[in-house]
Amino acid sequence: MIAQLFIKPTNKGKIQLFRYFFVGGAAFVVDFGLLWLLTEWGLSYLLSAAFSFVAGLTMNYALSVRWVFRDHTLHSHIIEFVFFAAIGVVGLGMNEAIMWMATELAGLYYLGSKLISTAVVFFWNFTARKYLLFYGKK
Repeated sequence: MIAQLFIKPTNKGKIQLFRYFFVGGAAFVVDFGLLWLLTEWGLSYLLSAAFSFVAGLTMNYALSVRWVFRDHTLHSHIIEFVFFAAIGVVGLGMNEAIMWMATELAGLYYLGSKLISTAVVFFWNFTARKYLLFYGKK
């Protein structure tokens, strides 16, 4: 059971979602930490969120192609990363919109807004990447 969850390559959606949770968690630590650091250094929270999101996206891609998703729709890693990033850009737009609404309209602290946006964007990213880039053979 442990090997199936953590080691063996798989196309099973539930196991991929389980693994993506850890990959997303690692990317979140980078994203959230850099957001906090850059904002505390004086950048606006929205600009910091964009930079930190890109750093998290890069880490997410590297871990996803190595550990989460086995089969690829595209055969070029460069083109695959471009599409992976494009899905991430949609996620970034969602992230920025949710953070702005939660911070400016609802009055939440920007880090609290980030937690809300992370939950929403996590499911968008997994679903879009799983079904558009890493389909898995039946």
